[in-house]
This record gives sequence, C-alpha cells and structure tokens, in this order.
Amino acid sequence: MTDLPTETPPLCVVGTVAFDDVETPSGARSGILGGSATYFSVAASHFARVGLVGVVGTDFPDTYRRVLEGHDVDLAGLEVDPNGSTFHWSGKYEGDMDQAETLATDLNVLETFAPTLPEAFRASPYVFLANTDPKIQLSVLDQLTSPRLVVMDTMNLWIDIAREPLLEVLKRVDGLMINDAEAKSLSGEDNLIAAGRSLLDFGPSFVIVKKGEHGSFLFSRNRLYALPSYPLDQVVDPTGAGDSFAGGVMGHLAGENAQRVDDVCRAMLYGTSVASYTVSDFSLDVLADLERASIEERTSELRRFVSP
Repeated sequence: MTDLPTETPPLCVVGTVAFDDVETPSGARSGILGGSATYFSVAASHFARVGLVGVVGTDFPDTYRRVLEGHDVDLAGLEVDPNGSTFHWSGKYEGDMDQAETLATDLNVLETFAPTLPEAFRASPYVFLANTDPKIQLSVLDQLTSPRLVVMDTMNLWIDIAREPLLEVLKRVDGLMINDAEAKSLSGEDNLIAAGRSLLDFGPSFVIVKKGEHGSFLFSRNRLYALPSYPLDQVVDPTGAGDSFAGGVMGHLAGENAQRVDDVCRAMLYGTSVASYTVSDFSLDVLADLERASIEERTSELRRFVSP
C-alpha cells in the first residue's frame, strides 16, 4: 500500500484500474488509462473525496498515478503487485457503438487480487462495488463497519457463472446499477419494466438500469423515474460511460450526505451530465480537466430539457 493520509473518505470504490486499447470510428488509442474504479473515481471526485481500492502492476506509470492524485483520489487502497502486470483490456466499437467487441482481456494482477481495505476506508459511509467477482464484493462487504449506502454493479459473466454469490451480494446492498441486457438476464424477464421491478425482490431498495444513449431508469418500491441521456451530436468513445455515470451519482450523494430515493433521482442528473463529457473523447481526456461549474451548467440544461 502507498503511504498516504488515512482520513476516512466519504466515498469508497472497489474496482479495476487498467490499460485500455480502444478503437472507435473516431480513431484508436493504445495503453490509455482505464478501468471501472478509475472512471468512477475521477467522476465522483468532482463532488466528494474518493478512496480507491484496486490493484496494478509495477508497470503502472507515475503519470497515471498523478492523474488520480490530482483529483483528490486517496490511493492508500491501490495495491502494487510486484509479480504481475496491470489489467489490460482491448476493445473495438463500430456502428452506433452501443456495445464494444472485446478483442483481448488480460487479467494479469487481477487473477489473484484479494482486496484489503485500509482501516480508514472501512468506515466510509458511501461505498460502490464496481463490476467484479461477487466473491470479492462479499469480502469487501465483510470489511465495512457502518456504511450508510452501498451500491453495486455487475455483468453477464457473473450472472452466468457466479449467480449464487451474486444473489448473496444483492441481499446486502442498497442499490444496483446494471444495463438493460443484464437486467433482463438476471431477472429472467424479457420486458424491461418487469425486469426492473423483479430485481427489487433480490434485496436492493432501488435499481438503476443503464440504457446507454437512451438514458437510465430507476426502479424502487415507491417510485419509478426515467431520464434520457444528455443530447450529443457526436460520441467519440463510450468506454467508461457507465462507470462515470455511477461516479457522478454516488459522488453527488456522498457530497450531499443523501441516500433517499428522491436524492438518487436528483443525483442521476449529475451522473448523466458527467458521463456525457466522458464519451466526448478517449480515456479521461475531457473528464480529468472538467470543472464543477461546467457540470452544474450541463445539469441545468438537462433539467430544462426534461421539464415541460
């Protein structure tokens, strides 16, 4: 672990830090900074300080570390494994760029990663379990002391091969963020509304279904809420959009010390705005230089856009 300040961050994320190779109709980039925890942390840092838990290899450059530290991301939980290389993902987008074609996934140091939260992070009131093995998510839950709001993400791989531990995680979290195909797969429902309602029976008090360019949909027992994406005339790279959305939502909640469903709906406006900046260039090229004032301005535009 790095020797960094141990003040408890209001928000903690456990996820991946990666090198990405990405090709889209707008171009191609290799070895760029990626990973779920990376996008989440930088997006959330515009609202609250974030403690990042993840693992990298000795090949992870100081320049990338400084990007994260420059956004007040606490890296006390970023482990450096001396015996392997940083997680690497390669993908290609074509057409409407709704889904990436994965060309390569090299787990590297992730294969043996067993996160140990720094003592200060265990007391974080807001926690996001980014997409990873449900067994790892369960181990993180066991390390938390008194969280106010825990939200998780997952993917079809874990739905298919680790359903039982995934269901155990769902019993212990407050919220689930998932895309529409995953929602239907996990619930066994073909209709998205039926799928969202069904997922509430697994345990979480709310479910946010991410629908890419078509926005997001919140399901809870007392409220439904639909939000379109921010209207853009060009998308350069969709990688990290969902993680940036989650970071904006959770960062705003942590910054406001809020956790009611109505608060989550308001936070979705901010998550949508942040994600719209992410997709306008590769990696963190726009997100890293973003100012809070720009987020507020775009969120106000989005609010006017959806109001009658």
